[in-house]
Amino acid sequence: MQHFTIIVAGGSGKRMGSAVPKQFLLLKGKPLLCWTIDAFRAYDPQMPIIVVLPEAQIPIWKALCIGHGFHTEHSVVAGGEERFHSVRNGLAAVTQDGLVAVHDGVRPLVSKELIARCFESAEAHGSGIPVVPISSSVREVQGDSSRALDRSALRSVQTPQCFHTGLLRKAFSQPYDPAFTDEASTVERLGVKVNLVEGEEHNIKVTTPLDMQLAEFLL
Repeated sequence: MQHFTIIVAGGSGKRMGSAVPKQFLLLKGKPLLCWTIDAFRAYDPQMPIIVVLPEAQIPIWKALCIGHGFHTEHSVVAGGEERFHSVRNGLAAVTQDGLVAVHDGVRPLVSKELIARCFESAEAHGSGIPVVPISSSVREVQGDSSRALDRSALRSVQTPQCFHTGLLRKAFSQPYDPAFTDEASTVERLGVKVNLVEGEEHNIKVTTPLDMQLAEFLL
């Protein structure tokens, strides 16, 4: 089946303490987003890659690509108000039926093996959602009270989240709901069960200066 990837990169630099959007920060000499795109290009040299950016950031990104000699083939579309709208805009650029992965632009350490697991799950089951166990104790807080939760029953969700294109299009034809925190939750609103696959501990989402240091170390 034809594979597609949508990379959503709409972040700011607030938690990073930077005026530069985090996807544009330099990681070992090149913008973080370049590493993410190259990870998917390494998985499949022919796969269409669609990068979704806030419209105002598109000229900046094009200038960065020129300045850093970044020539990995990809297309760019303008995002929307929320992640939901950005993914929907990216999905509109998917021209054929097949399988589509949606990935965070600031997860540059995703491996070819994880991408393959997610696509294989989507082909077999309609979806592939990478998750990892939670190692810390967790508590649910409601007002002034809290209670411990059984962490063995909980998982932390990662990307890429992969689906049949038809299923994802149907999910994103729904009206936006703030409860749609990722693609899996949007698909589940249809009453469709999503299939979980083993994620990777080093597939981190870079959001803080410490994350940047860890990403540089792992690279």
